[in-house]
Amino acid sequence: MRSWNRNARGGSPFAGEMANQGRLGSWDYESRTATAPAEIRGRLALDEAAGDDPDVVRTDYLFRGDGRPVMVSITWEPLELTRGTPIVLPEDGPHAGKGVVERMRQIGVQVTHAAEVVSARNATVEEAKLLDIGAPAIVLTIERTYYADARPVETADLVIPVDQYQVLYGTSTWDEPAAH
Repeated sequence: MRSWNRNARGGSPFAGEMANQGRLGSWDYESRTATAPAEIRGRLALDEAAGDDPDVVRTDYLFRGDGRPVMVSITWEPLELTRGTPIVLPEDGPHAGKGVVERMRQIGVQVTHAAEVVSARNATVEEAKLLDIGAPAIVLTIERTYYADARPVETADLVIPVDQYQVLYGTSTWDEPAAH
């Protein structure tokens, strides 16, 4: 399920979506600092790289529903935004696993919207192995970027096997929850 209000409930959006389906959501991840490749630099509106200096945190995910692989994702967040904050690593620290909207809120960044480009292609050999599907299988790809007004704060590439899962999109008029 892909909808803006999935970020309103707190906690992990993926775990919440799996729970809504009566499934247990889990994931493996690896985060590291990196120098963003050209395409990612463009999506995050980053200046030209300063040599090999890391300028993003890259996190590779394998998401599971009831133990079965359902999606792979690679996310990138600009270090200029998160360096030195408790959210610098998406899956570590006091706000681990809460999703980019909630995590950014913790450092005073209000995510206002996201844009997604949806397409399909053949799975790479690596993706097929991770998703436990055949290498020529068709996968759905989602290129997603979250924004705080005009500033990109996170971009991601999601890959989902289309022979096993559908993606349902929704919209909401959800407003920011009142502060307590």
